[in-house]
Amino acid sequence: MARTWVPPWYENETMIDDLKKEAAARMAKSVDALKQELTKLRTGRAHASLLDHITVSYYGNDVPLNQAASVGVADARTLVVTPWEKNMVGPIEKAILKSDLGLNPASAGTTIRVPLPPLTEERRRDLVKVVRHEGEGAKVAIRNIRRDVNGQIKTLLKEKKIAEDAERQAQDEIQKLTDRHIQEVDKVLSAKEAELMEI
Repeated sequence: MARTWVPPWYENETMIDDLKKEAAARMAKSVDALKQELTKLRTGRAHASLLDHITVSYYGNDVPLNQAASVGVADARTLVVTPWEKNMVGPIEKAILKSDLGLNPASAGTTIRVPLPPLTEERRRDLVKVVRHEGEGAKVAIRNIRRDVNGQIKTLLKEKKIAEDAERQAQDEIQKLTDRHIQEVDKVLSAKEAELMEI
């Protein structure tokens, strides 16, 4: 079957659209990675996702804790971990102890209670610094994506695959994307900071 004729500018527009879609997806991934990283930071309140990044040895394989046990919230300051199998109580307790969360689990039969110590004012300030540092990392990643995509757009212009006005318009749109994702990072950060400073 003969290929239908496509005007050259149409192909170039789709190339720019693909670049924009790729940039948006990569920027969104940076925001998601930040959110994931911030769930590890302990606030004064108990929530099941606090233990999400902990892995435990289960039949010789390291698996996420939530694949070896159920994690629930007993009250505002206590998590309850119930292993699927009795023989997993010890390994899960060890994994929580060894984690970077500074928690002291206590097992009672087949369940493990994980009390969350209250945060001191100093610890809260330290955590806010960590949050801001993580946020800065996410913003740098987003700006690097902008730089990469703008470089690819300039290459298209150099190879005369797009016109100058198309290049300018594409760069403006990439800038808007960048601004939108950086605003999203700021929202995530201020929500986490508010959560950390809550007593």
